[in-house]
Amino acid sequence: MNIETVQRWVVSAILFHVGSVPAITLAVYSIGVAAADFGRGVGLWIMSGVIGLLTVVGILLIFQRTPRSAWLLLGILPTAVTGFYIF
Repeated sequence: MNIETVQRWVVSAILFHVGSVPAITLAVYSIGVAAADFGRGVGLWIMSGVIGLLTVVGILLIFQRTPRSAWLLLGILPTAVTGFYIF
């Protein structure tokens, strides 16, 4: 395997971890916050979606793919799942 390919996989795995942990944490935390203060809960919920989308776009750019892809749905998955509990 080419060294550049290995480097891309390692960097994308690190970016996936660094981006997905805050996105999932904010999405789950927004459920509890929305119960007490709906506006702040929705704000955290939206931020989780933005972080998830930016994470997927970053991974796509590392592999030199177009940012407009069906993989973007993976970035908003935590937001979509927790949206059911918020609304």
